[in-house]
Amino acid sequence: MDTAELTMRLVTWLKEKVAEAGAKGVVFGLSGGIDSAVVAGLAKRAFPDMAMGVIMPCHSLSEDAEHARLVAERFKLPVQEVVLDATYDALVGALKVANLGEPKVLALANIKPRLRMTTLYYIAAQNNYLVLGSTNKSEWTIGYFTKHADSGVDLLPIVGLVKEQVRELARYLGVPQVIIEKPPSAGLWEGQTDENEMGLTYSELDRFILNGEGSPEVVARVRAMRARSEHKRRFPQIPSF
Repeated sequence: MDTAELTMRLVTWLKEKVAEAGAKGVVFGLSGGIDSAVVAGLAKRAFPDMAMGVIMPCHSLSEDAEHARLVAERFKLPVQEVVLDATYDALVGALKVANLGEPKVLALANIKPRLRMTTLYYIAAQNNYLVLGSTNKSEWTIGYFTKHADSGVDLLPIVGLVKEQVRELARYLGVPQVIIEKPPSAGLWEGQTDENEMGLTYSELDRFILNGEGSPEVVARVRAMRARSEHKRRFPQIPSF
């Protein structure tokens, strides 16, 4: 399938799913990364007047918000900014007062995307919109997303595309080059990158997903990460009796 046809099919799918839900449009986070930029480009094509991007700094790098605004300008998207620094601080403070033990880095980091998802659902309810997520197939396969945050959405338009396919789509849609070229990062803490945290490159991961190929170390790591994160790709389990 060529990129133009893929874009058309994804745009059509978005329109159909929003119509099925009786909603008017879509809302999504603008992180300044390539995945959210691609979702923004698709959303604008599907809903020229009913697509909203939301920038949600939470002790984030200033560059992320700058790149998010760059995407909004490129696609002529209406954008809202909701600063979550104080909200995060208040919750972390309450957790510390509760004396729940020394906070782990990842436990603290995961608060941020969950606050963002809460914000998106507030805006969605205000406007009768659906919430779009930006998780891609590479991340979905190994569980590299925050449960009930990145995955706590209504629609995942690019979850069928590995990272390199997302890059191809980004070039076709006209995502700013600086965003296409920068190292992918969830922005959870300063200096954090996806590949360092995953322990493998997107190229290695995509090759295994698409072709089942890779070094023994890569294959073993991907399989282990996929098995360990299976619960993140399922609805809550319920008794069968």
